[in-house]
Amino acid sequence: MPRHHHNVYVVELHRDVLYERRFRDANPRYDGFAPCVYIGMTGLSPERRFANHKAGVRGNRYVQRFGLRLRPDLYAFFNPMPYSAACTLEAELAQEYRERGWAVWQA
Repeated sequence: MPRHHHNVYVVELHRDVLYERRFRDANPRYDGFAPCVYIGMTGLSPERRFANHKAGVRGNRYVQRFGLRLRPDLYAFFNPMPYSAACTLEAELAQEYRERGWAVWQA
């Protein structure tokens, strides 16, 4: 049986990301007080993937410019998992946090 090695991760973003129109437009139900986050999935460790984002290696521009830290309290208990589960969970977490009023960018 193959070892599962995909991970979902959450990056807290600085609130200045809200000055980015595309990010703001993607979050019309943002409540103004909740966190701003990026949710992604990777075959790497979340720490290595975050480092790649910050270094601009296949990184998301919001994470590169506004990424503050990983939020393992929001994802660590799910990991690791199969690729298909990571794809599904990434979308489900993004939807759940948006419904809570968070500003979310999903890869």
